[in-house]
Amino acid sequence: MEKRVTFKGWLLPLLLLLPQVIITAVFFFYPAGQAVWQSLFIPDPFGLKSQFVGLGNFEYLFGDPYYRESFVTTAVFSGLVTVVSMGMALYLALLADRLIKGAGTYRTLLIWPYAVAPAVAGVLWLFMFNTRVGVVSWYLGLLGYDWNHVLNQTEAMGLVVAASSWGRISYNFLFFLAGLQAIPRSVIEAAAIDGARFWTRFRTIVWPLLSPTTFFLLVVNIVYAFFETFGVIHTITSGGPQQATTILVYKVYKDGFVGQDLGSSAAQSVVLLVVVGLLTIIQFKFIERRVHY
Repeated sequence: MEKRVTFKGWLLPLLLLLPQVIITAVFFFYPAGQAVWQSLFIPDPFGLKSQFVGLGNFEYLFGDPYYRESFVTTAVFSGLVTVVSMGMALYLALLADRLIKGAGTYRTLLIWPYAVAPAVAGVLWLFMFNTRVGVVSWYLGLLGYDWNHVLNQTEAMGLVVAASSWGRISYNFLFFLAGLQAIPRSVIEAAAIDGARFWTRFRTIVWPLLSPTTFFLLVVNIVYAFFETFGVIHTITSGGPQQATTILVYKVYKDGFVGQDLGSSAAQSVVLLVVVGLLTIIQFKFIERRVHY
């Protein structure tokens, strides 16, 4: 039986929590509060004066067809990244779980891409698919396909999805492999003795037992696609062509830093904060329900 640690007063627990509270307040609550406050104003590009407009920035945003289009682009992009990265990771985890000889080397090689920063991954994929010197685009040209993600919107979206998913497969692989190894072997062996084939065992036993891990990764990957893919998009397409790859977080950058529309950019940050907050609430509700169950 584990011994529970108790504190005789409130001062020591407060001192232990104080560093984390300070970091959270400085790097999260203060910037979030500043974004909410600035979303109520229209400042000039030089920051010399501001005009209070209330919810005018939000009304302008949701009346802007380009912003509504970026919502659709973000939904398509995040959905594709989540499906591709989780699907490939699950497939590789199933192979790694069954592989015996050289399993350690195989797993290590699959984990390596997670160490590559999104911006670096974007540069790597950009070089491979460069329309002039890219090795992949050169081979595609030999096959008679003229690759040009600079002009073709579908190819641009496919390239940023592939680059973003590549760096995320390793992260998902770790969780899926841990979930697979946590499933009791006796259950799998009993189903195999009863005559159940691999895909039958996967559909009826493995997949239901992996559902908590799958849902967790679903939420985490959607949040990743919303925020952490900025470097990939910036290095490969810069939101083009014709805003075909301009997701919400990249539009915040373009309107705020490039277009100097700071009020609109702050309002977009607040909308993103609300969306991520809703996703976090859904995740915690699901985990809480699983624990009670």
